[in-house]
Amino acid sequence: MSINKVFISGNLTRDPELRATQGGTSVLRVGLAVNDRARNQQTGEWEDRANFVDCVVFGKRAEALAGMLAKGQRVAIDGGLRYSSWEAQDGSRRSKLEVVVEEIEFMSPRQGGGRQAAPAAAAPAAGAGDLYDEDIPF
Repeated sequence: MSINKVFISGNLTRDPELRATQGGTSVLRVGLAVNDRARNQQTGEWEDRANFVDCVVFGKRAEALAGMLAKGQRVAIDGGLRYSSWEAQDGSRRSKLEVVVEEIEFMSPRQGGGRQAAPAAAAPAAGAGDLYDEDIPF
């Protein structure tokens, strides 16, 4: 048995690219930057290192997401890995590993409207502190 499951979050590195296959299936491609922290062996300081991950969405979901995603937006992605290899026009062999998106969650509001952050919780009403006993044992 094998498990092919990926959970990542990061910022989109480019605006989405929506295309269609010859069969008419919509294909949306996005890039995601995911930071990793590592200690620099020369300086001893911690540094952020960016990893760039190609992601792809298929079908009606691709069409819907095309207008909702934009470069710089923070998202969380749930999906699986897919390996592709092909021969380039110059005859060289090429390959890549990408994430096939199953679920996507917006972690920042879209530019120009759309989903907004949840409002902050309201402050307690005046006098609410009087409801609690000051002799709480913890």
